[in-house]
Amino acid sequence: MDCVENYKNIKKTLPENVLLLAVSKTKPEEEIMKLYDFGCRDFGENKVQELSKKYEVLPKDIRWHQIGHLQTNKIKYIIPFVYMIHSIDSIKLAEEVNKQAAKHGRVVNCLLQIKVAEEETKFGFSINEVADLFKNNAFAALKNIKLCGLMAMATNMDDETEILKEFSAVKNLYNSLRVQRDFHGNVRRLSSCRKRGKHDCKNRLNDFRRKGLLTKKRGSVKTALSPSKIKRITS
Repeated sequence: MDCVENYKNIKKTLPENVLLLAVSKTKPEEEIMKLYDFGCRDFGENKVQELSKKYEVLPKDIRWHQIGHLQTNKIKYIIPFVYMIHSIDSIKLAEEVNKQAAKHGRVVNCLLQIKVAEEETKFGFSINEVADLFKNNAFAALKNIKLCGLMAMATNMDDETEILKEFSAVKNLYNSLRVQRDFHGNVRRLSSCRKRGKHDCKNRLNDFRRKGLLTKKRGSVKTALSPSKIKRITS
């Protein structure tokens, strides 16, 4: 299916307050421009080198999202322009992002990556770690990052019950942080469609809506945690 048609079809299933993020990793500039010309401005990349290259040649009003695992020694290459980093998976990484952002006089939007999947290839904080970090004000001194929410990827499986269980655990964590007033911002993200076929996204949205993790007014298959969300697809 053409990337623009795919984008249009999925966007029709989402509430107006949900941001549709197009994952452009490995895609050529020409295909990205098709979505750009249609009106999409938010694109996600996995690798720093590819992200930096595309930033140089594509329109400067694109909001670039770093969605893949990020090494501390590569942060400096994207800090001048990246809109959001979705994969803060350690205090060390958060501190380095803060350091590099300060050098450029920026406050960078970030999501804390929560590890709920029982897969060795997944990174992130455990739920208990995040709760302890906020309890101890571990992020209070990091003035050049804005913690906008949580990001988690469920286990890559077909067991909907287990997937919902993993997402529910992250939702409960977020709710507990809201009660403590430790989180600010209104962009939240969970991912369930990242490794699934494009045709499955609409059915999954409806399934999450039925199970209470998604409502028409608040949420997306990404989170169901706040009024404004990010929904991610592969273009």
